[in-house]
Amino acid sequence: MKKLLYILILLVSFSSIAQNQNLFDQGKELYKNGKYQQAINAWMQILDKGEHSAELYFNLGNAQYKLNQIGPSVYYYEKALQLSPNDSDIKNNLAFAENARIDSIEPLPQTVFSKWYKSIAGVFTFNGWAILAVIFSILFVALFLFYYFAYTEKRKRLLFASSMFAGIFLVTSLTMAFVTYSDFTKKQPAIIFASEIEVKTEPSMGSSVAFTLHEGTKVQISAQDGNWYRITLADGKDGWIPATDLKQL
Repeated sequence: MKKLLYILILLVSFSSIAQNQNLFDQGKELYKNGKYQQAINAWMQILDKGEHSAELYFNLGNAQYKLNQIGPSVYYYEKALQLSPNDSDIKNNLAFAENARIDSIEPLPQTVFSKWYKSIAGVFTFNGWAILAVIFSILFVALFLFYYFAYTEKRKRLLFASSMFAGIFLVTSLTMAFVTYSDFTKKQPAIIFASEIEVKTEPSMGSSVAFTLHEGTKVQISAQDGNWYRITLADGKDGWIPATDLKQL
């Protein structure tokens, strides 16, 4: 009975994968023929099933950009970049979409250490750093065992030094995994979807206007009050906007 259940689960899984692939290919064909909205509809069916990938988000971003939907295009490129942070095509297309935004926000100056940390942390996601830590832990154990059972003094020194280097890389990658995961959980990035929105000084429509934002601008959510989000910009400005005017990444 269990075997039949496993076989049924496998068949359903393969059927779902095949359907998603057909939808993805169908979307690509529609995109090639200039039917961008229909391509989006096909790809959104895959997302509705809970499946997602950098390639899927990338194609959605391309289609939205073709329709001049700057907010959605930036959103999907950012989603793709979260899954594949070193993909040059995603970075390039995201830069094009960002150049089409109305708002030009200059980030606050960063210290040398902050720039160094950002460049190192951006090499992998926290999952990537965790996988790297596992690899170095296995390498460290293997090298140390080889060192322990080695016979010659020269080989022992070489294996001991190699195991120490592996240990250092293990500690480094493990630290980066924890730090980048902490950053990931603390940050709540979102993209403005409203064509134009007045950012308020307080979470109410009757409060004063702090500044105005337009679609495609990336913000950080710092607090929530009912149906209002407090947002912070890269230049340090902050204010409140309705939750319906943005979409969290």
